[in-house]
Amino acid sequence: MSHDQSSTFLRRALMLDAVASGATGLLMIAGAGLAEGLLGLPAALLRGAGLILMPYVAFVIYAATRAAIPRPAAWAVIAANALWTGASALLLMSGWVAPTALGYAFVIGQAAVVGLLGELQYVGLRRGAGRPMAAA
Repeated sequence: MSHDQSSTFLRRALMLDAVASGATGLLMIAGAGLAEGLLGLPAALLRGAGLILMPYVAFVIYAATRAAIPRPAAWAVIAANALWTGASALLLMSGWVAPTALGYAFVIGQAAVVGLLGELQYVGLRRGAGRPMAAA
């Protein structure tokens, strides 16, 4: 696979992450009150998670739109996705919240998508290994 193709794969995975995270974040911010009853998750938790996503989305867009994607930025996004996935599992296992069945499905579903996006970004980064990418 050429550098352009591997870079394009990573760039697309990053942009998909930005779009999905941005849409999810905006929905959690705007719909936290309504979602609280449906999901059994506190509105403050949903709103806070949505607000955390906004600077993350800006960073991912920044990284994805560089002429050469900085490797440390790509690794930071992959690490953030792994942490988000782990935190989602911890949230459900902790007993700190009492989600409804729909709430469990929401947390598990978004964690699975985030984990998949991180995996796609990892694949894109590894495909570019040995090829020139920006160091910083």
